[in-house]
Amino acid sequence: MTLRAVLFDFDGTLADTAPDMSAAINRLRVENGLEPLAYDRLRPWVSHGSPGLLKIAFGLERDAEGYGELRDRFLALYESRLSAETKLFDGMQAVLDGIVARGLAWGIVTNKPAWLTDPLVADMAIAPAPGCVVSGDTTAHHKPHPAPILHACECLGVAPAECVYIGDAERDIQAAHAAGMPAIAARYGYLQADEDPSEWRPDAIIDAPGELLDWLARNLERES
Repeated sequence: MTLRAVLFDFDGTLADTAPDMSAAINRLRVENGLEPLAYDRLRPWVSHGSPGLLKIAFGLERDAEGYGELRDRFLALYESRLSAETKLFDGMQAVLDGIVARGLAWGIVTNKPAWLTDPLVADMAIAPAPGCVVSGDTTAHHKPHPAPILHACECLGVAPAECVYIGDAERDIQAAHAAGMPAIAARYGYLQADEDPSEWRPDAIIDAPGELLDWLARNLERES
């Protein structure tokens, strides 16, 4: 393969957003007369966004009565403290530096809505900066549909086959493969206890961000 760009999922892959998202859902529980849940219980649900967190915290599905009001309040609470504790995963800064040092572009493709993604990315002041940020509402579809990933390729001016996508959920692998690019599963992300990333049929699995540099080195060597 000819590799020209690396694309990342955001929550649970590029950035550790679980502390702030878990704090917001626990504030919502307290507002509703419930005790906070343990962080370790909430963390695996963060990659599933509002639906996942409302399910574990309140036992509600999307079509349940009162779901919309709780979701809106959760998002408002989260927006009020977007970046209090959120940071890149340990080792990710070296990965981004290594990507750029190898002459590759990089970008973000997330299902998080732009009104949360854009200010959070700005707050984090990630450097080197991403070449594109595609949110869940940037296109008419969100992952596992390939449209957001294909849009990112257009923004970066690269073909899908010249990219690799890294994510911590099955929908990430599905979206990348549907777009025609290899996909890497981030096992260090927000996985459920019973999830096995190998069942998603990724092209590789990494247990720490730094392992991505090893994968890139092997594949770039093949090109030369």
